[in-house]
Amino acid sequence: MIYLDNAATTFPKPNEVYKEVLNCMENYAANPGRSSHKLAIKAQSKIMETREAIKELFNIPDPFQITFTSNATESLNIGIKGILKSGDHVISTAIEHNSVLRPLNSLQKKGVQVTLLNVDKSGHISIEDLKRQIRANTKLIIINHASNVIGTVQPISTIGKIAKDTGILFMVDASQSAGTINIDVEESNIDVLAFPGHKGLFGPQGTGGLFIRDGVQVEPFKEGGTGSNSSDMEQPDFMPDKFESGTLNTPGIAGLCEGIKFIKKVGMKEICKHELLLTEYLLIELKKLNYVKIYGPTNLKDRCAVVSINIDGVDSSIVGYKLNEKGIAVRTGYHCAPLIHNIIGTNNKGTVRISPGYFNTFKDIETIVKSIMDIYKQ
Repeated sequence: MIYLDNAATTFPKPNEVYKEVLNCMENYAANPGRSSHKLAIKAQSKIMETREAIKELFNIPDPFQITFTSNATESLNIGIKGILKSGDHVISTAIEHNSVLRPLNSLQKKGVQVTLLNVDKSGHISIEDLKRQIRANTKLIIINHASNVIGTVQPISTIGKIAKDTGILFMVDASQSAGTINIDVEESNIDVLAFPGHKGLFGPQGTGGLFIRDGVQVEPFKEGGTGSNSSDMEQPDFMPDKFESGTLNTPGIAGLCEGIKFIKKVGMKEICKHELLLTEYLLIELKKLNYVKIYGPTNLKDRCAVVSINIDGVDSSIVGYKLNEKGIAVRTGYHCAPLIHNIIGTNNKGTVRISPGYFNTFKDIETIVKSIMDIYKQ
């Protein structure tokens, strides 16, 4: 199987990730932070090692500002629902994933005022439009760093400066960018960063994280046992315990640690370079086919390794089915981001999404292009 669905989850993972997950399960999968025996201490040590690796990756000031979650969706829900209250105003965009749109829709029914910025057909927001939408009660700006549908990369440093200058909190959804595009929370003035472990960070599924800058007030999403202040019925108010009730996914976090080590060993620039070279090759070859419609930016500078297309006269689901028959894995449909399809004209049909990863080859790209040609001829 040629796997070109890395925007959903990376596959395969580096061998080190598989080995460490198994090593943890076999040798130290105790409950971290709950006991003083050597297995629990080893588990807690691995959790801390991973916090430090994430801190270094995103230039986070303090590793204890990082909360482990099960995925980016949970991270986004903690941040959005923990910050916004009735009467607050939030600015986001029409290119967001449902992990942002659905919480905002829910909060809007409870008195939160929501503005969704339009994007152009290449997926970019207007910075001037963003500035015009700021109100006296604007509390939060939420931006999808890289689109999971058309690959558009937004200028988060520019947006972060606007947020800082106007005293507004800035949240970034790094689901498609963490691990492949450099993110510096200090340089980009990011107050809240949500990221998955299982995509660009090469970790196992069921892992994710949330950075919350010191001083940002966020209500906990859940309450329960943390291993700290256990005699107190009140939820701890310090990080990360405030948001880490219940047993952490230690084997998953151990694997995530190895994924981040792999990024450091290979180099994020090299990973990004390889993925974009594959993307560039894919775009060049697809542009030769006049029956293929390509969505999103044409400039690689503003694009990640996500390409959405349609074939004239062939439903996207049929294309996905035919590619699967040929041993090629892609995703089809709306990709959990419904509003962008109004803008790019793919309502009622969705797109075929091709997302190369670090372990793909130029031969993989040649194979899928040939397969697309064959499907159209059929």
